[in-house]
Amino acid sequence: MSTSVKNKLEQIEARIAQACLRSGRSRDEIEIIAVTKYVPIARAEEALDEGLRHLGENRWQDAQEKWTAIESDDAYSGNKAPIWHFIGSLQSNKVKDVIGKFTYIHSLDRLSLAEAIDKRAKQLSMKVPCFIQVNVSGEQSKHGLTPDGLFDFVEQLKGFEGITPIGLMTMAPFEAKPEQTRPVFRALRELRDKLQSGNSASNTIKHLSMGMSNDFEVAIEEGATWIRLGTILVGKEEE
Repeated sequence: MSTSVKNKLEQIEARIAQACLRSGRSRDEIEIIAVTKYVPIARAEEALDEGLRHLGENRWQDAQEKWTAIESDDAYSGNKAPIWHFIGSLQSNKVKDVIGKFTYIHSLDRLSLAEAIDKRAKQLSMKVPCFIQVNVSGEQSKHGLTPDGLFDFVEQLKGFEGITPIGLMTMAPFEAKPEQTRPVFRALRELRDKLQSGNSASNTIKHLSMGMSNDFEVAIEEGATWIRLGTILVGKEEE
């Protein structure tokens, strides 16, 4: 039988507390996104019952059933209502399905996607908070802007009234020793700091979405404000 979300969360909170202690940070600075893409509806609801408001999914075709079931369940309204994060690569032709259902987009990485999000946001009379994805590690298998391309992209985003860039996101390589991910997380923080110091139009870019099950403690030590936890928190469907 799989370990309950409650027990997993207690262990994670203890580790977060230690990471905050080591880095002189406050626990209040960090939000957990429960990445529910590999688990059934009941497990996502268990996360909500434990007070985890933020749920992350990376494909609309996989998330649709879960989103529909939870959003239509009266038990998950008010202070239990989920806040949905789209954390995967987003195809422009899927924007119409995602915008208006997912509050946050964590994978804005190209102008064509910005155009599609902006168009849909205007149709819905809303502004979409987005994280700009940066491929800090340079891995070919990962999406995201190059660090050198980030600053011009931020300038281009000024023309999109339907988008509010609120932070940067990256995915570090999976390392057997999490400490080896530190340079990636540190580099993203430095990019964020450089944006804030050099461009008044970037003052909304405050957050860092980085750190997953394998490396979230290192990410916290390097300034993460959002950590994306899947397996370590909600497990996998086959468990």
